[in-house]
Amino acid sequence: MASIAGVEVRSIDYVPLDERHGKVWSQGPLWFMSNAQIATLAVGTFSAIGGGNLIWSLLAIILGALLGTFFMAFHAAQGPQLGLPQMIQSRPQFGYVGALLVWAFAYLQYAGFNIFNTILAGDALHTTVHGPAKLWIVIATVLAAVVALVGYDLIHSVERWLSGGFLVIFGILTVAVFLLPFPAGSFDLGGFHATPFLVQFGAVAGYQISWAIYVSDYSRYLPPTVGIKRTFLWTYFGSALGGIWLMCLGAALASWAGDKFDTISSLQQAGDRVFHGFGGVVLVFAMLGLVSVTALNMYGGSLTLISAADSFRSVRPTSTVRIVTIVFTAALSLVPALLIGADFLTNFEDFLLLVLYLFVPWTAVNLVDYYVVRRGHYAIAEIFNPRGLYGRWGWRGILSYLVGFGAMLPFLSTSKYTGFVASAMGGADISFFVGLPVAGVLYWLLARTIDVESEIVVADREAAELEHLADAHARPQE
Repeated sequence: MASIAGVEVRSIDYVPLDERHGKVWSQGPLWFMSNAQIATLAVGTFSAIGGGNLIWSLLAIILGALLGTFFMAFHAAQGPQLGLPQMIQSRPQFGYVGALLVWAFAYLQYAGFNIFNTILAGDALHTTVHGPAKLWIVIATVLAAVVALVGYDLIHSVERWLSGGFLVIFGILTVAVFLLPFPAGSFDLGGFHATPFLVQFGAVAGYQISWAIYVSDYSRYLPPTVGIKRTFLWTYFGSALGGIWLMCLGAALASWAGDKFDTISSLQQAGDRVFHGFGGVVLVFAMLGLVSVTALNMYGGSLTLISAADSFRSVRPTSTVRIVTIVFTAALSLVPALLIGADFLTNFEDFLLLVLYLFVPWTAVNLVDYYVVRRGHYAIAEIFNPRGLYGRWGWRGILSYLVGFGAMLPFLSTSKYTGFVASAMGGADISFFVGLPVAGVLYWLLARTIDVESEIVVADREAAELEHLADAHARPQE
């Protein structure tokens, strides 16, 4: 079970058992470092900027991360058991064509995060190395595309190496930040305000849930013997630790800087308190983290784009297909990144909340189907069959998704739209607690008519042929 040699060929197709490799602990540094970058830091500033004090901002971050990561880590555990990337797994719930609904939203997320990530990378290098920020945006995009093109094993290696550097550089920075002179009342538990607390909680939970569409992409080459529990735990603690660390750092910086807060300049100023020039070191290293997570987005965006194309016409996964879709994904985010205007944090906050709204009902449907309804038993060859047993339109999944999303509407709270319940609550957003159970319970009720036992019979009958076809890199016959 050797590592992948050269440019990765596989994309949305099943990974056969004789190609499985790697250690389950690799999920820890991968998801730690994916969160340990300054786009994550920006997520932790919303409460402090919105009027919340530091102690309640930190509590909102910790609680939001612990809850949101719980769901994304359960998605990670699907990868080794199914040998499939994440979004193609939506076909059993939404149908061969119906899954396009969630894939469109997923692709929007990949492109959106890359816009914000590369803007931050460009600003970081413009501040430290100087030169035009837009030139650095282009360079960061190209570097990320190269990593994404080589693929799975290189992404894991890059994240492991960056994790070691992060622990040293940001460890020193964190000590310096929490020794800063914070405003009076920063740690007063009596200074609770519901709206900034819930905005922060929702943004953090949404950010962590947003990783759910990625996670199986980076665990699908692991052998199934690693088990669900260990995959879950390594993913959960890696992602939660990285997210909480950087978001708490962001909250502290925003509380310290007040009205003068700016993600890049405040980070540099805090770093320079260690010694002059250390802030620049922090920003350059932070740029590397942004490049690495941009590569993850390009890789996942490519898989989603191939999945979508496959819904219209069967696609034989090849390295050429991967290269074309990664280049297209890079270009799609590069152009807006070069043109986008100001109000970065407001736009980012709205984007994160949009992600939360769109993927809360999806994650409920997907997890209930995998862990409760089908309990991990899927006829994988049928996922690639447009006339297979999962059908073209999965009405149960689509209906549950739409009802769950609709139930959230009165509770939404963004700068562009606020539901009537959220308005009555002073702008507090509790939509997460509504959409998740509504979509999940409805799908469970509707799915009780699914003949799971007959699906297991089909899966067992096709298992040997699936391995043979995967070794030959061929599609199952329709």
